[in-house]
Amino acid sequence: MPAATSGRRTAWWVACLLGAVVSVVVAPAGPVWAARTTTAPTTTVAATVEPRPAVTGHRVIGRSVRGRPIHAWRLGEEGKTRVVLISTMHGNEPHTRDILRSLRDGAPITGIDLWVIPTYNPDGIARRSRRNARGVDLNRNFPHQWVDLDGNYESGRGPASEPETRAVMEFLEEIDPRRVISFHQPLHGVDVDTKEPRFARRLARELRLPRRSLDCGGLCHGTMTMWFNHHFGGSALTVEYGARPSRHRMRVEAPRQVLRVLGARRQRSAA
Repeated sequence: MPAATSGRRTAWWVACLLGAVVSVVVAPAGPVWAARTTTAPTTTVAATVEPRPAVTGHRVIGRSVRGRPIHAWRLGEEGKTRVVLISTMHGNEPHTRDILRSLRDGAPITGIDLWVIPTYNPDGIARRSRRNARGVDLNRNFPHQWVDLDGNYESGRGPASEPETRAVMEFLEEIDPRRVISFHQPLHGVDVDTKEPRFARRLARELRLPRRSLDCGGLCHGTMTMWFNHHFGGSALTVEYGARPSRHRMRVEAPRQVLRVLGARRQRSAA
């Protein structure tokens, strides 16, 4: 075959291959939104998620040390009071994420602009560990009053050294919620020694949990709630359930109680 003909044929094959590559939709590496009205999935994650009528938006806010996505789901109505619920900052405290999943997977919600992060520490959940994959307690890694702690409360190489911490910080800075409620186990109580004690007392009464002053066993350094309360106009507080709350309480009772105290409700289906 003449060299010129061979060169043209090679160029033609290269063009075909490039066209095939360009036609592939590549999911962007940064945070991605997927609204309920989207006709085509914007990420491979969205393509595998079943329809959820309560969800009005979805975002991957970041990834863990091991590359697992950290999901935030938007429920409710824009323009209403904005609230963020967070669970499983510690991977050995898995039960309260059922509260957030039930809110996400149920009927549409009105009266609030609600975001839920059911699994903050996906590597910890996978390992059944309090800490993330680098052995850091994420609730000691925030930059407000950070100190170098070791052992079970290992605080990391420095303030906000962990990708999970940075993801949540950037998310909260962007959406600037009125309130943040962080769910934990197993200390069984609501922290009323906080920025908005009146609301904390109401929340404790509604959730049927005792009022407590949660001082982290004297190790309250670099916590998410301290950082948020110091840097934002809104308030953040901690809710602690016991070690083994019942499935019914997490999936049925607590979601209803949370909505009531936040002044929100489920939409009733049309008759």
